[in-house]
Amino acid sequence: MLRYLTVPVTAFAQNCSIVWCDDTLEAAVIDPGGDLERLLAEVQRLGLSLKAIWQTHAHIDHAGGTAELSRRLGLPIIGPHPGDQFWITGLPQQGAMFGFPPAEAFTPTRWLADGDTVQVGRCTLNVRHCPGHTPGHVVFHSPEAQRAFVGDVLFAGSIGRTDFPQGNHQQLLDSIKQRLWPMGDDTVFIPGHGPESTLGAERRSNPYVRDRA
Repeated sequence: MLRYLTVPVTAFAQNCSIVWCDDTLEAAVIDPGGDLERLLAEVQRLGLSLKAIWQTHAHIDHAGGTAELSRRLGLPIIGPHPGDQFWITGLPQQGAMFGFPPAEAFTPTRWLADGDTVQVGRCTLNVRHCPGHTPGHVVFHSPEAQRAFVGDVLFAGSIGRTDFPQGNHQQLLDSIKQRLWPMGDDTVFIPGHGPESTLGAERRSNPYVRDRA
């Protein structure tokens, strides 16, 4: 069974998630934006074996620690979609712009596309390409656990910003309605910032994407 722990990191309180297979204790970390020592202390506390980095997108608060963590532990970087290449290339500039510690660009071990899967231990998660916040944003969905790690696509009561380079508001709305809603109302999503919610709750009440009567 898939389990996870969400650890807010960086000055932007970005929800980095450590996900693991309960049977094997093999783990992946989603969006290690920073505070690596804190993340690694949690991995050690839980007795996990970290096997991979999964990346939803390449904004600094989600990807600022990715290159360093990969290099230190020899971890493959899985994702995001190639649409975020320009964000990855610009990580050092992003870091300087937002006052983050120095960040390095990286080359993903494996780019992701819509319909791909990723695996940790015996747990398989589906990959959905959800552009709009960034062109290469992906989401990781576990139908078995009814959990989706959605980065900055959807929040409790809000949606991702689309005023960054190559953001697209209509594309983001389409991603949510066409890629997230079919996961089911009972699916709990872990956003990139703020509290968890369910897709059903957002369909009913989120002012940006709720179903119209």
